[in-house]
Amino acid sequence: MTNNNNNDNDNLDKQAIINGLNEDLSREYKAIIQYVVFSSTLKGAEYGNIAEQLEKHASDELNHALKISKQIDYLGGTPTIQVKEVESSKDSKKMLEIDLKSEQETVRNYRDRIRQAERAGEFALSEVLREIIATEQDHEIDLKDALGL
Repeated sequence: MTNNNNNDNDNLDKQAIINGLNEDLSREYKAIIQYVVFSSTLKGAEYGNIAEQLEKHASDELNHALKISKQIDYLGGTPTIQVKEVESSKDSKKMLEIDLKSEQETVRNYRDRIRQAERAGEFALSEVLREIIATEQDHEIDLKDALGL
């Protein structure tokens, strides 16, 4: 009977991870959209370099979405098609602030997901998430530099 109980807990852990990863995936979709739009609409000479970086960020976020989707499928879930609400602005500084806030939220969520994965013994997943976090933190640094923070 203990064995059956452990299976129930494993299934609950796995479902919680899948649910969390789908939230993360939804956030990645949002980031892709924001970076595509913002990289095209940033105005001002001071934002020329960051606009190019945002294009690369969009590509990175697509890569993250693909990795997260594969992990969801591996765990037996179905990757979401839902997108978190996209934020927008016509003000270039505000665009970068929106992206920075989103990156910080994403890093926090991935840290939570790593803890979940490790508790569940899903160490390969935690390694994938660590790689993603490293890229997200690079994005955060780029955005802070562009904002003069």
